[in-house]
Amino acid sequence: MAQNRYGPGVRMGNWNEDAYLEEELMKDFLEKRDKGKLLIQRSRRLKKNLLRPMQLSITEDGYIHYGDKVMLVNPDDPAVEADMFLGGDLSLCMTPDEIQCHLRDELEVPCGLSAVQAKTPIGRNTFIILSVHRDATGQVLRYGQDFSLGITGGFENKMLYLSSDHRTLLRSSKRSWLQEVYLTDEVSHMNCWQAAFPDPQLRLEYEGFPVPANAKILIHHCHTNRGLAAHRHLFLSTYFGKEAEVVAHTYLDSHRVEKPSNHWMLVTGNPRDASSTMSDLPKLPAEDTRAVEQAMGLDTQ
Repeated sequence: MAQNRYGPGVRMGNWNEDAYLEEELMKDFLEKRDKGKLLIQRSRRLKKNLLRPMQLSITEDGYIHYGDKVMLVNPDDPAVEADMFLGGDLSLCMTPDEIQCHLRDELEVPCGLSAVQAKTPIGRNTFIILSVHRDATGQVLRYGQDFSLGITGGFENKMLYLSSDHRTLLRSSKRSWLQEVYLTDEVSHMNCWQAAFPDPQLRLEYEGFPVPANAKILIHHCHTNRGLAAHRHLFLSTYFGKEAEVVAHTYLDSHRVEKPSNHWMLVTGNPRDASSTMSDLPKLPAEDTRAVEQAMGLDTQ
């Protein structure tokens, strides 16, 4: 009767080759870990930089200046339905490709953009107002002047510029197939933007006036004459979750007035709290609202 004469200590097959292979795999793993080249380490470094807390510029005169660090916020529209749209104030954020986030610890070029329900200034939503033609750091930004929007993404020696170009069969937005907005490291006329007053009847009168901080404005792309817009009804599945699509397209109502999707605010920092913004402060009621409250006996002061 045959008996099994092999015990657990007996080595069979190419046991020596398997042992050396496991040893080499462990050495390769330890070497990559010591050098910080593991995929999980790269992903953590990228995420750490993108979510690094940033400090916005504080305006003393109430206007935007070249060199200021601001957040681009699409104000909340109370007319939209919360279940079908992404409500609240949406800030413009850089959104790297989800696959590249797991493979690289640096920003890819070109890099995507999205609108996020985030009010805290971090690396992925803090932009810098830059001059296009000359060094004008510290000067007031005015309606009709060319400027560019740069972002570092939390990195030290990295600068990407908000850009756009005409829609083609090979390049368009992911959900709406409209003109794409992206970030690139190339300085060109594609980086040029202008601020405009929201009311079209007063737009020419406000040409050349300083751009106020924390107020609704329009941001137009100079090359294509399209307005920066946030699609609250079109969602993107990104590395950070569900976010709204951002495109370059001008939406007009029946009166030829830009819709709320084209409204933006250049939000500055709160002088009382460096970690918050001016949009976090409670808003004072309008004068007509106070009059109505007093007439109804609702004003307790």
